[in-house]
Amino acid sequence: MFKKKTFLIIIIIFLKSISTSYSTEDFFNNAKKEYDSKNYNKSKFLFQRNIIFNPKDSKSYLYLAKIYNNEKNQQKELKNLNTALLLEPNNEEATYMMINIQLKKSNYEKVKKLKNNFLLICSTLCNKEVSINERLKNIEPKNES
Repeated sequence: MFKKKTFLIIIIIFLKSISTSYSTEDFFNNAKKEYDSKNYNKSKFLFQRNIIFNPKDSKSYLYLAKIYNNEKNQQKELKNLNTALLLEPNNEEATYMMINIQLKKSNYEKVKKLKNNFLLICSTLCNKEVSINERLKNIEPKNES
């Protein structure tokens, strides 16, 4: 009888661990589907839920930043971008989004630093360099001689 109970407990724990790992992937995939369908409130909830189970998932923070960008909540967008970049420093999309924020703030030095990193890591967004340079020119400190 004791062996049967122990065996059942082990099976239950094993099945629960499998279902938990499946559900965390499910949160991200479902959140992404909702995001792609422009159901931002539902996707935000699912990305946040995914972060609870997988706090090092930089993609969830990136998508939350995109949602907050859409909601015009720059403070929360910035917070999530910083977390995404902390977890994945070579994330080109998060870096590009951060450049856009810093350009809006006219933070010349920060944009130059981010741009240099962006050029090292870009693979799909490299064509954005021209736009970054144009906007950077508009905030460059003028030489007053």
